[in-house]
Amino acid sequence: MQDTETVQRRPGVLGVHSLDHFAFTVPDLATAQAFYRNFGLDARAEGDKLALYTFGHEHRWGVLEEARGKNLQHLTFGVFEDDLPRFRAKLDQLGITRIAPPPGSGGNGIWFHDNDGNKVELCVAEKCSANTKSRFEAISCGPGVAGAVLRDQVPVIRPRRMSHVAIFATDIERTIAFYTAVLGLRLSDKSGGGVAFLHGAHGSDHHMLAIVKSDRPGFHHCSWDVGSVNDVGLGAMQMAEKGHTAGWGVGRHVLGSNYFHYVRDPWGSYSEYSADMDYIPATTDWNAGDHDPANAMFLWGPAPPPDFITNFEEGK
Repeated sequence: MQDTETVQRRPGVLGVHSLDHFAFTVPDLATAQAFYRNFGLDARAEGDKLALYTFGHEHRWGVLEEARGKNLQHLTFGVFEDDLPRFRAKLDQLGITRIAPPPGSGGNGIWFHDNDGNKVELCVAEKCSANTKSRFEAISCGPGVAGAVLRDQVPVIRPRRMSHVAIFATDIERTIAFYTAVLGLRLSDKSGGGVAFLHGAHGSDHHMLAIVKSDRPGFHHCSWDVGSVNDVGLGAMQMAEKGHTAGWGVGRHVLGSNYFHYVRDPWGSYSEYSADMDYIPATTDWNAGDHDPANAMFLWGPAPPPDFITNFEEGK
């Protein structure tokens, strides 16, 4: 398993340690299962839901249910066991109303709404955010040796873990304020009122949660860690050969620095292959910046499609 180093924890800081999983609805689970299996995930039927795993990793990263349209249902964040009572007290202090757990959720966590009305859960869970920067390979061959495998010998690209999720928000500043004040996330970088990136205080990738401006809430993309630029490109080819040619990439981001390729799913959101994202240890105070829009999207690569940041959800 990747990232098995000792779990990091910043002493004296109350904050979630991981984005444990996301949940949204789709019109057809069979179509969703085929898409995510093609992407390289272990997409399993669990009762009347579809659960997303990565191969070789026991953690469940996503849960999909069937409904009329695609809509974000909730985000669940993991906390250390001794922090859960402290979070209860903090929510009381901030006057945040608890809500009943959704049917079938298990009901073991603390549930409430964020500033846009999205359901949020805090629950005791094993830390699944990275404890160190992910292993990245850039291998070159010497003279007299072939550097690429034959096309018919290309391995299936299978992500190692989830890196982050991006959601739409109606007000970037209010959403930053909510997730930093209530959940203890920290601002990594932002670009005006258009996009922001938040990381965990106990060590995580440059962002475990990204926020994109829209006129209503929604789910923009889920991002999955792979081991090289070659894996990003092979993942893009893997999906294109299955008919999933719409997307964006291959390129490199500025904020987070990761190499990327986004594949558009059947409902207008994206799954991203991501490699070599910046890592922020629990011992580091990241110097967050407010950047020009030219730096908000990419360092190199093709221009994004015109509707890349379009929110196709109907909203709540």
